[in-house]
Formats: sequence, structure tokens, C-alpha cells
Amino acid sequence: MGVALVTPFKSDGALDEKAFERFVDWQIGEGTDFLVPCGTTGENPTLSPEEHRRVVELTVKRARGRVAVLAGAGSNATNTAIDLAKTVIDLGADGILTITPYYNKPTPDGLRRHFSAQAEAVQKLAPGFPMVMYNVPGRTGVNMPAATTVQIAREVPNIIGVKEASASMEQILQILRDRPDNFLVLSGDDAWTLPLMGAGADGVISVAGNEVPRLMHDMVAAARSGDFPAARAIHNRLLPLLVGNFIESNPGPVKAVMKMMGILENDTVRSPLAPITDESREKLSAIVKGLT
Repeated sequence: MGVALVTPFKSDGALDEKAFERFVDWQIGEGTDFLVPCGTTGENPTLSPEEHRRVVELTVKRARGRVAVLAGAGSNATNTAIDLAKTVIDLGADGILTITPYYNKPTPDGLRRHFSAQAEAVQKLAPGFPMVMYNVPGRTGVNMPAATTVQIAREVPNIIGVKEASASMEQILQILRDRPDNFLVLSGDDAWTLPLMGAGADGVISVAGNEVPRLMHDMVAAARSGDFPAARAIHNRLLPLLVGNFIESNPGPVKAVMKMMGILENDTVRSPLAPITDESREKLSAIVKGLT
């Protein structure tokens, strides 16, 4: 159970390094298996290159080898993705999460070439350094077909897995059926984690793990051990939250819940995201009360 970490900001929008350090320590104490800074939930499109570097650096330093750090290093420009990968490797990350190029809408062959080029550059710099692809067409405007994912998995040895958030059960089941041995399939949608693990997926890179890391960890651990009744009980308890987190654009609702739960002092998001509406806040408050 990895967590796509939010990036805490001060009320004026500046990076809150102290809050982030406390948050990383709390995450590890709550049982999170690996940390994923500078992803979509971390508002990476609004981070400057210096801030991106700093967030990864802080994550690595606070983790101190206690858990792995899978750092975001994706871009819609292949050369930029390569440069980001080099940066996070230099900072001591344990792996890279790299997204399908957004806006450009590459063909399946373009996707294959993009990920292969980044992987080749990474391999030259740090042989065997692991990369995980991220497929989320709802965010990027392009879907990576199952056949392309499996082709890359078979052809590129240092690409070790995929975070799948295509919202296509058929597609993910095809990947699970055809993937090579030891290729990880991680859910990119919290609400889909349990059913996908029932079909053979390996875990999740979670948004809800920002709010309830212990429960998300326990659900995944139960499923991995084959105790599906226990996993199902946690899933059913958390389902309103897993859905409610996306009542508005992520991570606005998540940060709001984290403030309600006392995990963050404020729920500032950066433009073009806006604070969630009062109506959404009331719905999330009721969900939080229902968890206790």
C-alpha cells in the first residue's frame, strides 16, 4: 500500500516543509509500505522544478530507508521526463512513477517509445533502477491499451509495474492475465483496489491513504494474505470516503478531510484548483463522522 502524498501548503500557498516532514513521519508510523511524492495528488503540475526537487528530497531524508520512495518523474515531454528521472535518482529515490504523456495524445507506439526512451536513459545512469508506469486517461486524455502495457512489460526490464486507473475492468483484467512474471499491477483507484486484488493485482497507490493509511494498509495486507472477509469489511467501511474523495477535483476533498481529521492545519490548494464548496465540505464532514 503506497500513498500518493499530498503536498501541504501554507495559507499563502507556499510549500510547508515542516508540515510535510511531520506528515511523512506519521505515514510511516501508520504502516504505509511506500511513499509516492510529486504525483497528481501532490499537485505536481503546480510545483516549480525547485519545489519538485525539494519535496522528493524531503521525502527521502525523512524516510531514512524505513520505506521505499517512488518519486513522480513524468512529463508530456520525453526529454523533460528523462531529466526529472535523473534528478530524483540523484536525490536518493528508490524508484520512479512516470505518467502517460498528457495533452499530446500519443499513439500506442508513441507511448511505447516514450517509456522506453526514459527507461533506457535511467538504465544508463542507474542499471536496474525500477520504474512504474501510470495510466490515468481521465487526467491525461490518452489511454494506454492493455497490449501496449504488456508489450512494454516484456521488452523493458527496468519497468517493473503499472499503476492502472483506466476505469476499465476489462483492460486491467487483460493486463493481469497477460503480464510477465513479477510485473506489478497496482490499482490507481482506491474503490477498485479490493476487486482488482481479488483478480490478482498486487496492491494500490492510494489517495485515501493520506487520510486513513492504517486502514488502507490493513485492507491490502488482508487481501494479500487471502483473508478477503477481513479485507471486505474494511473496504465496505471505507467506501463512502473512497468515493467522497472525488466529489470534486483531487486533492481538494482529500486535503479538506485531512484538515477535519487534524492531519493538516489547513487545506490550501494551488490555482487552478479552488477550495471545495460548502456543500461538498458538509458531505465530507458527514462521511468522516461515519468513520468513527
